Amino acid sequence: MNAANPSSAAVTARRAIRTGEWASHTSGLADNHVQGNVVILPADLAGDFLRYCQRNPKPCPVLAVSEPGDPFLPTLGKDIDIRTDVPRYRVWRKGELAAEPGDITHLWRDDLVTFVIGCSFSFEQALIEAGLPLRHIEQNRNVAMFRTNVATAPAGPFSGPLVVTMRPMRPADAIRAVQITSRFPNVHGAPVHIGDPAQIGIVDLSRPDYGDAVEVLPGELPVFWACGVTPQAAIEQARPDFCITHAPGAMLITDLFNHELASF
Repeated sequence: MNAANPSSAAVTARRAIRTGEWASHTSGLADNHVQGNVVILPADLAGDFLRYCQRNPKPCPVLAVSEPGDPFLPTLGKDIDIRTDVPRYRVWRKGELAAEPGDITHLWRDDLVTFVIGCSFSFEQALIEAGLPLRHIEQNRNVAMFRTNVATAPAGPFSGPLVVTMRPMRPADAIRAVQITSRFPNVHGAPVHIGDPAQIGIVDLSRPDYGDAVEVLPGELPVFWACGVTPQAAIEQARPDFCITHAPGAMLITDLFNHELASF
């Protein structure tokens, strides 16, 4: 998988992020382009984290892994610099959230390895093109994200609950959404649950753990997809001395096009 010729939308969006002009969620930005969740860890934890991703491919589909100390990701974009090109980062120390900067250049180290993980924002374009409404985009909100009672498969110090995104849909649209998103395994694929949120440990849809709440209207079903924020829950469990992630909803915009990730 190699980045082809980026559209002006991806370049413009990254430039706005890099200069601090855009510091919010990236849902709806550079619509045709793949967006990625970001996890940056010291090299001595990178092997365990890669195994965690391999054991949990639904929430953690890996799009790229950097060399230690290298802030560039040429397979995702010729000019991408992971130190500046995410709207908002999260800095973790011993599993506790320590800061949410818009630039991590001052924190960069020679032993840091970057993982970019597929994001459901990519399959949203296919849903929209099929005529399926997405309420959080219509309302210019971040997608709602919830921690579940579903355990992920552990690897080394990494373990924790599956995190999911939720989009309300009419039953017929939910069936169509299953068909469409199953074509995109590199960005979470088909839903992991449809219907009663209590069955996966979600008590109140109006109070997401991350992102913004959206209403589920009468006659609609909540539809849940595995989410790339899952590694952040695993990091809270592992409590590494130091690591960096993206802030939920504030993604890395790549030069890859969403249609390139379709498996059929």
